[in-house]
Amino acid sequence: MREPEIAVTFEPQGKKVFVLSGTKIIEAAALAGAALNLPCGGQGTCGKCKVRVVDNPCDPTDTERKTLDREELDSGVRLACQSCICASTTIDIPETSLLASSYQVLSAVDGGIVGDVNPAVRKQYVELPKPSRDDPAADLERLYGALGVFTADLALARALPARLRTWDFRGTAVRADHQLIDFEQGNTERQRYCVAFDIGTTSVVGSLLDLESGRECANTSRMNPQTRFGDDVLSRILRAREQDDGAADLREVIVAEVNEMILELLDQAGVPKERVYEAVFAGNTTMQQLLLGLDTAALGEVPFVPVTARGQLLAAAAVGVAIHPRGRVYVFPVIGGFLGGDTVAGILATDLENCPTPTVFVDIGTNGEIVLSYDGQMLAASTAAGPAFEGARITHGMRAVEGAIEKVIFDGDARVNIIGNVSPIGLCGSALIDVAAELRRHGMLMREGLLLAPEHLPADLPEAIRKRVTKTDNGVAFLLASANESGTQAPIVLTQGDVRELQLAAGAVRAGMSILLRRAGLKVEQLGRVLIAGGFGNFIRRSNAQCIGLLPSGLDHHRLA
Repeated sequence: MREPEIAVTFEPQGKKVFVLSGTKIIEAAALAGAALNLPCGGQGTCGKCKVRVVDNPCDPTDTERKTLDREELDSGVRLACQSCICASTTIDIPETSLLASSYQVLSAVDGGIVGDVNPAVRKQYVELPKPSRDDPAADLERLYGALGVFTADLALARALPARLRTWDFRGTAVRADHQLIDFEQGNTERQRYCVAFDIGTTSVVGSLLDLESGRECANTSRMNPQTRFGDDVLSRILRAREQDDGAADLREVIVAEVNEMILELLDQAGVPKERVYEAVFAGNTTMQQLLLGLDTAALGEVPFVPVTARGQLLAAAAVGVAIHPRGRVYVFPVIGGFLGGDTVAGILATDLENCPTPTVFVDIGTNGEIVLSYDGQMLAASTAAGPAFEGARITHGMRAVEGAIEKVIFDGDARVNIIGNVSPIGLCGSALIDVAAELRRHGMLMREGLLLAPEHLPADLPEAIRKRVTKTDNGVAFLLASANESGTQAPIVLTQGDVRELQLAAGAVRAGMSILLRRAGLKVEQLGRVLIAGGFGNFIRRSNAQCIGLLPSGLDHHRLA
């Protein structure tokens, strides 16, 4: 029996959807195209998905009573991940609860390449002898004579005779290894392209590459749409395992996003889809398996076993990637359950195994992947840094989107830089590191992580900075933006609890680095370089990361790259 559906309107988007009674707000919002912030994976512990139910709010859950205050509950504020829809209503989604669609993501790099360009896709223009009574050789035999042995699928074999005769037995053969991908009209030898993607837990970065020169022709970056199902790897593994269509949903949204990004890249460069013959993907182990629709259940439990560790070479059509119809997809090999293809790609991109001195490669993010190269050997580790660098579990934390304070400098007072040049609504990971480092330098934050109360501050502290230190019901706090300055009309502060979360995240990364160095019998001073990767890693200030202990302080800045 079909149940009556309830109309729900989401503001300020003005989107109306119809859902069954008992549907969670987060699911209804997804139907309306509104991706909400879920750093805790929908457990109701972070309070980042607040919405206001204008009419007919359901009674608050026990989790909401713990997370929200009485005033918020009385005004209809609910957690979208916890509260259900029980009657027709309008729901206001504040900007701070939206998972923004545009991130501050490092997507453009210099156009240099490492080593020679030697792509698997090759093109060769040929002019074949026409068949005659004296030479009645088969069409494919003529191509074998010009190209050598290859294989061709049935669809191309069907199309080939007409093409050869229409084009006077002249054209360009496109091969990938020993497979004939296409036979094209005219000489197209200089037109061969590849798309490459970094599938991150939070963001996706794509590039269009010219396989003739290795030059990057276009690039783009977007939010990983899987975040609507949970911010972290574990929440997505659980969804894939526990919901009937969970794995299919996760695969469907990332493939659709990749295909949209491919269209954008082609439009930027003016390249037709039929000239893109390969797509390459690197990501953490879970992201790669979700892309391919592989079972991720074993990645969610000890000993975190992947389905495959080897690189996968697949038909693009089988994966659903919209490039040349006979194009290929390559997915990077992985090291283990939490050391994926993105780490392997980093090793290759930096030529890590050939570094002349001991070198550490560190990808700073929710999971901190670290690789140590020394004496012809490599050791690798993954650390659970947690979501603090992404703004989760931080009182006014947020991702690096418009409205986020992304830089903090103490210069007689606290000066801040805000993404988008708008009123601030929170602070992102780079600002979290900055403010902690400045507090340390000015004697306001003890080595152990204690934020000093106003009466214990250094005597020579500038008065403007001194006034920013306050006492709240939750302890000492440092004011970054007043209610008048804030885009939310509420003060933005750093609390003692925020400092503790930062300590845990930074400590996890440093612990992983220290364990690898100890295993190799090396000291920090013996490192020739520390290579910092990751979208977040490229936006942090090195000196500040050293000041708080995230990166080793015993190294000159020129060794941090």
